[in-house]
Amino acid sequence: MIELRRLRAFAAAAEEENVTRAAAKLGMQQPPLTRLLRGLETELGVALLIRLPRGVRPTEAGTALLEEARALLARAARIPETVHRAARGEQGRLAIGFTSSAALHPFVPEVLRRYRQILPGVAIVLEEAGTGELVDALVKEQLDAAFVRSPVAGMSGLLVDPVLDEPMLAALPKGHPLALKTDKPLPLAALAGEAFILYRRPAGPGLYDAILASCRRAGFSPAVAQEAPRLPATLSLVAAGLGISIVPASMRRIGGDGIAYRTLSGCPGLSAPLHLVMRQARLAPALARFRKLVQEMRKRKHPAARR
Repeated sequence: MIELRRLRAFAAAAEEENVTRAAAKLGMQQPPLTRLLRGLETELGVALLIRLPRGVRPTEAGTALLEEARALLARAARIPETVHRAARGEQGRLAIGFTSSAALHPFVPEVLRRYRQILPGVAIVLEEAGTGELVDALVKEQLDAAFVRSPVAGMSGLLVDPVLDEPMLAALPKGHPLALKTDKPLPLAALAGEAFILYRRPAGPGLYDAILASCRRAGFSPAVAQEAPRLPATLSLVAAGLGISIVPASMRRIGGDGIAYRTLSGCPGLSAPLHLVMRQARLAPALARFRKLVQEMRKRKHPAARR
């Protein structure tokens, strides 16, 4: 492997076209510089410099080497700053996962946008999946962190930071009798006997179980007519008139002409939490900076993070 000091010596001699001036430029004596040049020629097995009466000139091989040497020396000069940037969390790669409902809350895109503004040198890779898939990817080190709705506290090897809670709304087909009265909150018990469309439990066990538990506390067991693979799909089914659903308040941002939303009453404790989940192992600098940003935005009660 060619030593950088030999490449540096050659580049100086080729650029100055004079060994004496190259030695002065490098702050060394001429004899050691001459030995470095000869050693490089011996190592490569070709002549790199043509010795002239009053200087030197690169051979064709030397001209080709000079171009490569300049590039390598420039990269070598950047190594300390690259290493320090990575150590400060200003450079690297971050793989962030999120559930479909988590991504719809304004806080998630806002924190990702802010992170990119602060640390443009960190490449962010995004992955959408269900909670179970995201947790599995975290454990397998395929993701660095994930925004999820379901409770995963207590799972071995995972670190869970609460981010926010948001209320749940009833999503009703337009024209449904319960969608006509919007001046007062809708009692959860009023949904007894309705056909429910819920986010499939394996993908989102937290919201699914919370809805069922709240309905039972309200005095009825919901009749689940359909289960959708993603929360946005539940709204499509609601708009088609196939049933009603209970969704996080941020879901109303999707809109839809065929859906009416009602705030709910008589359902204490029914909310949609948002958590940031990571592995408990030592956080890489870029991830530590991301976690700190999430915590700062949460503490400042950023408008996008409010209920």
